[in-house]
Amino acid sequence: KNYSACCPFHNEKTPSFSVEPGRQFYYCFGCGNGGNAIGFVMEYDQVSFPEAVESLAGDAGIEVPREESKAAARKQSEHAQLIDMLERAGKFYQHQIRHHDNRHTAVDYLKSRGVSGEVARDFGLGYAPSGWDNLLNALGKDSKEQNSLFKAGLVIQKDRDQNQDNGGTSDRPEANIGSQARAASAQYYDRFRHRIMFPIRDSRGRTIAFGGRVLGDDKPKYLNSPETPLFHKGSELYGLYQARKSGAKLKRILIVEGYMDALAAHQHGFTNVVAALGTALTERQVTQLRRHTTRLVLALDADTAGQAATLRGIDVVQ
Repeated sequence: KNYSACCPFHNEKTPSFSVEPGRQFYYCFGCGNGGNAIGFVMEYDQVSFPEAVESLAGDAGIEVPREESKAAARKQSEHAQLIDMLERAGKFYQHQIRHHDNRHTAVDYLKSRGVSGEVARDFGLGYAPSGWDNLLNALGKDSKEQNSLFKAGLVIQKDRDQNQDNGGTSDRPEANIGSQARAASAQYYDRFRHRIMFPIRDSRGRTIAFGGRVLGDDKPKYLNSPETPLFHKGSELYGLYQARKSGAKLKRILIVEGYMDALAAHQHGFTNVVAALGTALTERQVTQLRRHTTRLVLALDADTAGQAATLRGIDVVQ
């Protein structure tokens, strides 16, 4: 009536981990770890109690009841809409890297950097094609969806941000955007163009932003999503979700500078690696890392800028 398996919380060859469905209880006779389903999710996924409840409720198709104001309910609804839009965008970019006529540009670059297909799949890498309206035409079918794309940081509003745009090409959008897009979405154009796309995920694995690496000579080389209701750059870490889901106990976490550094580490078996999204390490990022380990290792670039960032990072970590 019970199930047994090798314990997910310590290394063993002979199964000593037991699950008793009748009692809704698990226990490891090897390491002594035990508890109920909520405790298991908290321990295995390294999440808080509310996050564990949300995760289990989602698996069971149950809505967690809340006592909240109308304003909080509206905010929650808006966040859900933005997450849905970002997830759809991630699938769009992943489809493009597999099927777009120009996909070889992105694929060849990733291969040249030693990124395997498995790592690209695990991290959800994609491709944003050249052009001003690919994502906009695919996901912005009406004004509501276009507004969600804008709030999620996926498109730029022409009148507001056009002078500050450096998404991927130097041409002006008015001269390039097609008549169909001009009629349907005169106010917006795609933020990411001709870039490899790196989804940035939160602690629950939901896509909350993107980073894009340009595939030409345009600037900047790396472009992140702007600050949104979901994404605060100084609080997030690229690859933390994958590090937590790797199955290894995070006795320490290595902090690197960029997306490709994190991918290269994972490629070679170092799954306890995160990237600071190209910015100086912040106290909020360190606080998030401290929830998973007490030992942090800075492994930034060896150039002058990297050395300076390491010294600043040591001050923050201490």
